[in-house]
Amino acid sequence: MFPTPIEKSTPGVQIAYKTMLPIALLVWLAPLLAVALFSIKPDADFTTGNYWGFPSSFEGFTNYGLVFGSDMPRYMLNSLLITIPTVLGCIILSSMTGFALGIYKFKANIWVFFMFVAGNFVPFQILMVPVRDLTLDLGLYNTIPGLVLFHIAFQTGFCTLFMRNFIRALPFELVEAARVEGISEFRIFWFVIMPLMKPALAAMAVLIFTFIWNDYFWAVVLTQGVESQPVTAGITSFNAQFRAAYHLMSAGSIVAALPPVAMFFLMQKHFIAGLTLGAVK
Repeated sequence: MFPTPIEKSTPGVQIAYKTMLPIALLVWLAPLLAVALFSIKPDADFTTGNYWGFPSSFEGFTNYGLVFGSDMPRYMLNSLLITIPTVLGCIILSSMTGFALGIYKFKANIWVFFMFVAGNFVPFQILMVPVRDLTLDLGLYNTIPGLVLFHIAFQTGFCTLFMRNFIRALPFELVEAARVEGISEFRIFWFVIMPLMKPALAAMAVLIFTFIWNDYFWAVVLTQGVESQPVTAGITSFNAQFRAAYHLMSAGSIVAALPPVAMFFLMQKHFIAGLTLGAVK
């Protein structure tokens, strides 16, 4: 029923596995390695076709210096101002909606839950024009609060699905015992359920932080200019009208990737615990 562990496989299978694993890993990492390598190369290496060879001259300090000397710090700040409130908003809303849908039993429970889940299956590209028009009508176009609000609206459905299923797996006897003691529903949520949700909240925070930080589509559709654009859209500012500065874009991409990577490693223990909690009894 389950795959045979590689340690118990035949010697030929083990050799093939150990041979193919580094190759697959190298293929998967090749684009990232190319970006990291090109971030320390001079611009001339691209025009001469030196994509994978050693740099003709080491320009790492120059490239990264130009990146930090540009508007990149402002773009990074914009990304933080967009991502952190979005994560907090999604956590607050999805925790409450997950508690309501996971604890309370009412006739429309499954239909309300279905509405949250169904929103995840709508291709967000078809919403581009109406969402953009709505931001213009509300005066939220090209503003950080506008991007935050729409990110919260789009991500709350997935977060509610995540939190509702997690809360339903908790022992309902804890809620019943608290009710017997006369504790209010809000205090049950805050003092009984929330402490048990910490692994799930950490896992969800890492996922949403990564989703929002790496978003490019809505960053281009709803913002323009250095005053509100996040770093994913701001990297393209290194391109001129008739020329693309790929060495600076590569360096900017490496810089932009550092916060979500750091976020994952800082929260790795809680992230894994949140994803695997309940997998075994």
